[in-house]
Amino acid sequence: MRLFPLALAVLAIMPGCSPIAALNSAAPKIGYQTVTGLAYGDHARQRLDLYIPDDVTAESPLVVFYYGGGWRSGSRADYLFVGQALAAKGFVVAIPDYRFYPEVRFPTFVEDGALAAAYLLDLERSPRTAGRRTVLAGHSAGAHTALMLTLDTAYLADVGVDANAAIAGTVGLSGPYDFAPIKGDWLKRIFAPADPVSASQPITYARADAPPVLLIHGLSDTTVLFRNSRNLAARLRELGGEVTLIEYPKVGHAPMVGAFAEPLRWLAPTLEDVTAFVRAPR
Repeated sequence: MRLFPLALAVLAIMPGCSPIAALNSAAPKIGYQTVTGLAYGDHARQRLDLYIPDDVTAESPLVVFYYGGGWRSGSRADYLFVGQALAAKGFVVAIPDYRFYPEVRFPTFVEDGALAAAYLLDLERSPRTAGRRTVLAGHSAGAHTALMLTLDTAYLADVGVDANAAIAGTVGLSGPYDFAPIKGDWLKRIFAPADPVSASQPITYARADAPPVLLIHGLSDTTVLFRNSRNLAARLRELGGEVTLIEYPKVGHAPMVGAFAEPLRWLAPTLEDVTAFVRAPR
């Protein structure tokens, strides 16, 4: 994600730190426990971290958060501030790593997302998370994964999960859902295996019986254009699906996720809107 505008705000608060390090340093270290490095597969990148509130109950929802990075970069450790923010709202939070380009191409990163979800939903392997009302969420490339898993049921079915039964809802933040024809050499290489190209687009799989969807996009986003969320929301509505679209004026791509961090919540009400959606009965 583009961190320049976010870096200006963060570095003003905590000079000498990198933007993400500053966000994580500012996150409270109490009120939750972390369990790191849980293996949901054999590859070194198939690991996830859990954030468990101290006051967790059997009714506490599970939020599986897939981070962005253009399918080329990222680390679960960078998103402690997201895990902390959502855990403080009473949610159990899982943040998985996944494989990305150039090691793999589409759809491997989506398949890794499915494996992580299946691990979390398996009572024998993960008793702390299995059986909870589960919401998938993601930012940018991670939102693409969350919506692909929600709308194209084949990915979760391949790992033994019924998407409609297992997913209570899905949150997409600043996600690419309708970006065909694919432009840019690196994007074309990442999605080259998709034949036809529509197979890589979440909008292709929009359906009336999908779990409820919340789409949030900033109108100043120049990394992923807001038409992606508008188009997917319109398509879901056209089919009779349950979707909510929220647009933030003057909010760009990185501030959308940066606003989870306590020092930056003035940037956008991301945390409040996501929290309200996760808490809503399904």
